[in-house]
Amino acid sequence: MAGSEKSHELQHHRLRMLKEQQNGNATDLLTLNEKKLKDREERETIVLWRRPVITLQYFLLETVVNLKEWALRLWQRRQFVFVTLLLFVVATIAYYVEGGHQQYVRFVEKKFLWCAYWVGLGILSSVGLGTGLHTFLLYLGPHIASVTLAAYECNSVNFPEPPYPDKIICPDERLEETISLWAIISKVRLEACMWGAGTAIGELPPYFMARAARLSGTETDEELEEILERDQNAEDLPNRAKLAVQHLVQKVGFFGILACASIPNPLFDLAGITCGHFLVPFWTFFGATLIGKAIVKMHIQKLFVIIMFSKHIVEQMVSLIGAIPSLGPSLQKPFREYLEAQKAKLHHKSGDAVEANENWLSWIFEKVVIVMVCYFILSIVNSMAQSYAKRIQSQKYTEEKMK
Repeated sequence: MAGSEKSHELQHHRLRMLKEQQNGNATDLLTLNEKKLKDREERETIVLWRRPVITLQYFLLETVVNLKEWALRLWQRRQFVFVTLLLFVVATIAYYVEGGHQQYVRFVEKKFLWCAYWVGLGILSSVGLGTGLHTFLLYLGPHIASVTLAAYECNSVNFPEPPYPDKIICPDERLEETISLWAIISKVRLEACMWGAGTAIGELPPYFMARAARLSGTETDEELEEILERDQNAEDLPNRAKLAVQHLVQKVGFFGILACASIPNPLFDLAGITCGHFLVPFWTFFGATLIGKAIVKMHIQKLFVIIMFSKHIVEQMVSLIGAIPSLGPSLQKPFREYLEAQKAKLHHKSGDAVEANENWLSWIFEKVVIVMVCYFILSIVNSMAQSYAKRIQSQKYTEEKMK
């Protein structure tokens, strides 16, 4: 009987010790989560307008770290780098040596620079998880709009090259039939698809980051899991929409990614992180993203801009502006003057002098472009500074675990 009581007390003592240990682990976990939350809030204060000195310092240090990492990766792929340099040397020799091939070299150079320009703008638009430069609104959209207005005014898309694409001038011949929507779409297809391909490339850094974190099991992978779990428990509409995108990408695979990439979707930023975290194959992710953004989505956006800036729609919009009570005529005048000035420029020959008369609408647009570019640069500096602060905090967590 005494032995039974002693055994019961020993079992009770073990249960109490186990419960205390679980409570201690729960307390440590709670303390760690509170510490991570505090560190995240501290990182968010590292911005140029609040802590300029430390932000610039961390930005420079993060730049040095990234350069070292890129140099190491290039050294690990030195054979590929050597072949690339060899091809570059051959292309340089072909570029400068005179001969009958120069006409083809100039043609390839022109097309390559034109495509690279729009691919670069596409990358700038999607890189940075939502902080990218909105180059569709600033560059591609206005370019498609100007080509559309010129096509209806000139009744042709055969603009003289040069000066096109730097400047649009109506050709001497004028078609008798009405310009078709398909002709305008075909005229801007190359730059639109290149921009879309750039946006697809801009989605790769989050994918590779999340994939590398998942494979290595680092602190970054734990934070990604926390983000996904937090989105699953969220009840507000934006996070529920993100969760719907995440489930679609995770369960449907290629066609889910294609569906999300094929529509103007601001929630697609997390698709790269989700695919990388769940180890979706690279070509499944990039292939679906490239098809969706460069082909399907671009034709939707392009068609929308062309329809909105067609001749009849523009005239109706200007008329509606004039119908606004009191302010209508004063607002309508600069819009009409701007459209008339743009139409007049289309009929100037390349050697003719054009009167420099800047409209306030174009002046405002230029200033908006400058402000958005400056904001983009500031966001890059802040983001890189916060990345370096995160490196320091991750190193501190690692050292604490090793103690």
